[in-house]
Amino acid sequence: MKKGINYWAFPPGSDGSPIDPVEAMKRAKKLGFDCFEHTVEATGLISRTTIREQAVAVRSEADRIGIELLTVCSGLAWSESPTHPDPAVRRSAVETNLKMLELCSWLGVHTLLYVPGMVSAEFVPDFPPQPYVEVERRARESIEMLVQTAERLKVTVAVENVWNRFLLSPVEMRDFVDSFGSDYVKCYFDVGNCISYGHPTDWIRTLGARIAAVHMKDFKVSIGNLDGFVDLLAGDADYPKVMAAFREIDYDGPYTAEILPGRDGSAEKAIAALRVVEAY
Repeated sequence: MKKGINYWAFPPGSDGSPIDPVEAMKRAKKLGFDCFEHTVEATGLISRTTIREQAVAVRSEADRIGIELLTVCSGLAWSESPTHPDPAVRRSAVETNLKMLELCSWLGVHTLLYVPGMVSAEFVPDFPPQPYVEVERRARESIEMLVQTAERLKVTVAVENVWNRFLLSPVEMRDFVDSFGSDYVKCYFDVGNCISYGHPTDWIRTLGARIAAVHMKDFKVSIGNLDGFVDLLAGDADYPKVMAAFREIDYDGPYTAEILPGRDGSAEKAIAALRVVEAY
């Protein structure tokens, strides 16, 4: 089991500045994680402005530290949605994702988490709800603009099941991914994200080999909102059954704990929980 941790799990310094990504990799390795997921931010070392030399240097540091870089994610799509009603915003979102695919190739990463857009989201209150059928059309058009580059760079566009009121069933996600007819469009499956409206084991078995990467999270249905995301093994995810389902489909990719926002001790709790989960 490749146990991973996301950059967001590491809290900012005492002055409020974000932790240096290389320092975060060092801490992750020291804690016992096998792989590290960088996040693309608006600014900083890993961002839309990162150049090849910077990315290659980060990759070299990861090799020196002895930690794998297998996936990259970003939260930029919440402010720049590929299904925004404004065509200019959609074009900018595509350009950002083309840049992130290139960044992945420089980092030696083979999977980019992709937020396909949104009908609406409770944490983006100023975004007007969009017609589902239009979101589906815009989401498809945006991914179609990425496929050729993804195939050339051999970086998978991995559509994540997120809190976007879109692609709400494993069957819909399966059919959406398959419709592109490309080995480089798959799914980034988040265990915790589907618990409020579905069952992780059902998603896993339905998606099967389409799952390129996994985010490990947990959620309490009784809370029912964003506060319901809790520490791994503290929510309603039945992880013994979840891991059995992953074994059934022969999934052998990374299991990355996504902790947001990171607090002191978050990464330590995550590695302890992943070691328990590994034994299931």
